[in-house]
Amino acid sequence: MKKEKSTVENKYNHKVISRLFKMAAPYRIWFIVAGISLIFASGAELTLPILLQRTIDRNIMTEWSWIDESLMEEELWSETVSENEHFVLGSKVYLRTVDIPLKKDSEINRLREKDTLSSEAWYVFQSNKAELSLILETGIQMEVSEDNTTGALLLSDLKKVDQELYKQIRSSDFSGLRRNTILYFILLTVILLFSFVQIYSMSWTSQGVMKDLRLKMLSHIMNQSLRYLGETPVGTLVSRITSDVETINEFFTSVTISILKDLAIMIGVLIALWVLNPMLAAITIITIPPVLIATVVFRNMARNAYRSQRHWIGKVNGFISEHITGIEVIQIFGQEKRAREEFHHNNRSLLDASLSEMYVFAIFRPLVDLFRSISMGVVIYWGAGMFGRGILTLGVLIAFIDLIQKFYRPVMDMSEKFTIMQSAMAGGERIFQILDEDHSIVDSGKDPLPENISGSLEFRDVHFAYKNDDYVLKNLSFKAKAGDNIAIVGYTGAGKTTVASLATRLWDIQSGQILLDQKNIKDYPLQSLRQTIQSVQQDVFLFAGTVAENIALGSDIPMEQIRKAAEQVQADPFIQRMENGYNSLIHERGSNLSAGQRQLLSFARVLAHNPEVLILDEATASIDSETEKLVQNAMDKILKGRTSLVIAHRISTIQKADKILVLSQGELVEQGTHEELIARKDLYYKLYKLQYESKSA
Repeated sequence: MKKEKSTVENKYNHKVISRLFKMAAPYRIWFIVAGISLIFASGAELTLPILLQRTIDRNIMTEWSWIDESLMEEELWSETVSENEHFVLGSKVYLRTVDIPLKKDSEINRLREKDTLSSEAWYVFQSNKAELSLILETGIQMEVSEDNTTGALLLSDLKKVDQELYKQIRSSDFSGLRRNTILYFILLTVILLFSFVQIYSMSWTSQGVMKDLRLKMLSHIMNQSLRYLGETPVGTLVSRITSDVETINEFFTSVTISILKDLAIMIGVLIALWVLNPMLAAITIITIPPVLIATVVFRNMARNAYRSQRHWIGKVNGFISEHITGIEVIQIFGQEKRAREEFHHNNRSLLDASLSEMYVFAIFRPLVDLFRSISMGVVIYWGAGMFGRGILTLGVLIAFIDLIQKFYRPVMDMSEKFTIMQSAMAGGERIFQILDEDHSIVDSGKDPLPENISGSLEFRDVHFAYKNDDYVLKNLSFKAKAGDNIAIVGYTGAGKTTVASLATRLWDIQSGQILLDQKNIKDYPLQSLRQTIQSVQQDVFLFAGTVAENIALGSDIPMEQIRKAAEQVQADPFIQRMENGYNSLIHERGSNLSAGQRQLLSFARVLAHNPEVLILDEATASIDSETEKLVQNAMDKILKGRTSLVIAHRISTIQKADKILVLSQGELVEQGTHEELIARKDLYYKLYKLQYESKSA
């Protein structure tokens, strides 16, 4: 049994990712849709904190400051005033405090000392003469424009007016608040809709890739030689097609587009922080490098843990599959304890690998959470101080807190995405290892089979070894004319079953030729060859399905032909006794049928496909004497008109053969009719005598 590779390359394998994306190429339109959805969803998500900041600073905590007109001679102030909403009342120009371009305490204090920048907060509003008069009647000091349409009063005095007048003064703020609230919900709806489209698109893509991968892997495995399939554990192959392919699904749904979204959000957050307040942004960014270092270290630690886990999952799956299939043998030989101990070892190794993964995971998330808390604490500490000194608005501070949370959310999720990506990397490497190992029988035949093929078969100087130079067949040569019934006998291990496998090209020979109608079987397409030469094995395999489906085996065979084949091999009576006749369900591997019934169905299966050459590989060995009589009675009909090779266990079944081949240690030592071989009193005679003596005893 071939040992599975326990590890793969430790470095990031971009080839695996590249090949996975090539598998997704047929679904590129869904990638485009997901990418467009990502842009809209990310843009809307980044807009939310900015909208919140503007709503707080411009509609809730509205605050204005004035500058002296003399400052307008400076380019900084002239550009600021021209680019933002402002009002000129007398010699003062009123700007929203949030639009003041100065961010340093020293600059602000210098202008305030010169009385060219207000030291108190003001509120500016547009109104009419009547409303302005009502405010002046309250005794509140107020600056009024020459056209009596704009007023400015101290923010502290605004709280002194009655509620009705307060609503009138701030009507524009309330209107803006309602407008921004509606816009906020619209943005949430945009995020919801485009996130749905993104997830749906990537789910469609991943399911399509999974479908294609499963089909490609199964097709690849079914085309492999028996050498490869015999060396590779079934559980390993099942694990590749199921568990490893599922990791690819998670990779496309949870990593590909979403990681681009995370990067877009993180970059967008950093840009937004810098635009809102460069000084506070610089302080915040200082806390980010430790997070990046932790992420890189985590990725390196996680890679081996994930790959080790995938390896042991494959081992456990293979063990379970093999031991459940062979449970009868385990129970007969009392090997339950040994099986439990071996499984305990594999299961414990899987547990250790999984705990290693969780250990890395358990370190990373709390560590990132710690860095997030530190970053938040730094922002709140510095931001609160800047807010108290009047160089930072409350809206900007709240937006900073919201943006930092948005920045760290993808980082927190990065651990899970690394888990998924590393699992997909390991799973992808194992999948492509299977796909890259091509041990298939080369189907190079291009010559079509003749329409009226006779069925003559010849082995010419055939040498064959399953492993290296350990030859099972040596210099084997014989001819079977069209319609001949050739029997092959010999001791166990003589190479009888190998002859059947070579005739159908389940294995390829090392040297020599096998000819069908005087042409090398390698010159025929495999499918055509195997439709022409078919065998009945001793170990019959039946699939879960109906009786008729197991006889037809996927071919479009009329029901009448299926019945006729069953009648020929005397299988029809027991089929008719079943509850639903030919529509009766057969359990997996035919577990609800006797060995003899399974063998009869295998006869019917071959006859329904009507091959020109029929191989019976000890096909009556597992049939009881009564069933054997039924088969023997139909044997003349079964073999009539076709070439046949009968690999015999019971010499009594081959005495009428046209020619009997006697094999010993892979070599042809005798050939002739039954009577001729008995007369020679050589190996065949010994086999005959031994069998009949044991029968008599």
